[in-house]
Amino acid sequence: MIKRITLAFTVAALMAGCSSGVKLDDVPVEDKNATSTMGANGGANAGNTGQSGVAGVDLGQSARDAAGPVGVARIVYFDYDSYVIKPEFQSLIEAHSRFVKAGANRKVMIEGHTDDRGGREYNLALGQKRAEAVRRSLGLLGVPENQMEAVSFGKEKPAVQGSSDDARAQNRRAELSYR
Repeated sequence: MIKRITLAFTVAALMAGCSSGVKLDDVPVEDKNATSTMGANGGANAGNTGQSGVAGVDLGQSARDAAGPVGVARIVYFDYDSYVIKPEFQSLIEAHSRFVKAGANRKVMIEGHTDDRGGREYNLALGQKRAEAVRRSLGLLGVPENQMEAVSFGKEKPAVQGSSDDARAQNRRAELSYR
């Protein structure tokens, strides 16, 4: 009998603790004086400003890709199990260094990646070495340290799915993006 009463109180306490004070059927607060935040595509804050008057921010890849040297690739490819930058990518690194140095507020993010072979920790370390190799090259060309950041994603963000030689070659890379 005591076990049933204890169980009933426990269930009641759990249900009370899980209940929410938010009434789901209530209409949210609406500011009749605010301008519409619906853009052409119908999404909230799709226009230039939201209800607060603050300009919207594009968090997608397109905003980062808009910056950077025009007509210059953003990817440095590496050989298997290597973080040595091939000579064919030197002009790419030089163009990015000129672009970053031309604006004191520009910041380049260098992301190191690997193919699917090897363990997680090993690939994170190799991806970091690849990103650091590009960062060091940019530094040697005069890019200030405070304008660069090198991170590794290892094998976690492949550019191409698959385990063919071609897919793996496309995944062994360092990508440059701007913030």
